[in-house]
Amino acid sequence: MKLALVSGGAGFIGSHLVARLLEDGVRVRVLDNLSTGRRSNLDGLRGPLEFFEADLSRADVLSRALAGCDCVFHQAAIPSVPRSIEEPVASHEANGTGTLFVLEAARRAGVRRLVYAASSSAYGESEVLPKHEGLLPDPVSPYAVAKLAGEMYCKVYAVVHGMETVSLRYFNVFGPRQDPESPYSAAVPKFLARMCAGRPPVIYGDGEQSRDFTYVENVVEANLLAARAPQLAGQVVNIACGRRTTLNELVGWLGELLGRRFAPEYAPPRPGDIRHSHADIRRAAELLGYRPTVDVREGLARTVEWFLAQTRGTTETAGGSP
Repeated sequence: MKLALVSGGAGFIGSHLVARLLEDGVRVRVLDNLSTGRRSNLDGLRGPLEFFEADLSRADVLSRALAGCDCVFHQAAIPSVPRSIEEPVASHEANGTGTLFVLEAARRAGVRRLVYAASSSAYGESEVLPKHEGLLPDPVSPYAVAKLAGEMYCKVYAVVHGMETVSLRYFNVFGPRQDPESPYSAAVPKFLARMCAGRPPVIYGDGEQSRDFTYVENVVEANLLAARAPQLAGQVVNIACGRRTTLNELVGWLGELLGRRFAPEYAPPRPGDIRHSHADIRRAAELLGYRPTVDVREGLARTVEWFLAQTRGTTETAGGSP
């Protein structure tokens, strides 16, 4: 792989992927409309990097960004279940139609492989644990429906056009650069923002709901493995750590890392949220050679360290300290 496009490359996961590709000597192009991504996420990166600021609907820009690419890592999305319930059309346009735009442009450009950021939300409220790829999808939010539609398009482009595609179903990714400010942000940065400010985290539900929290470095590695693995044609693969953590446990671990106990505030469950999520990652091992290298607690320690450094930097800037 000599030249790759990362859609959504200024976002949380995308920027980590861009950094790793550059470290590996790959020329990288980023396409991002900066609706949720930040140019600052790419600051300090060294290597051949081109940036295209545009929506996925801009066929002319997509064509230029894809010219000569070996692989596309399609990370661009509006990643929020609550937001998709409030704004279902915008969610589908970004996550479903946007994926179709990328696939069609990649086909026209002769791109060899496309790695798609799919979502574990496709499983819905299936009572089967751990969740394996053979389960019938049962989405319970517009976000999940749109991301599942992207998977289906990837499979169709593999069957009809012979494009090498693979859909990686991410499970609750967390790590540095995840935005805590958005009202739709994920659990780990949301909890950390409140806890670092001395306030209790808010849990929607009783806190005994569980998630397969996955540190971002594992997801980046999975993408690189998917770009290199042989004989991929529309497959769907879980990417996670393969263990369950309740939200109450998560708050306890974060409190330990911060050196303080926090009693969560509990609020009514939110529509579209599922009760339990736990991945079977055997197919990822078989098809991609994937093994998670950073477990949940180590990932949380790294995330807390980064978050505290960011908080100190913000405080020093506001106070005028050198």
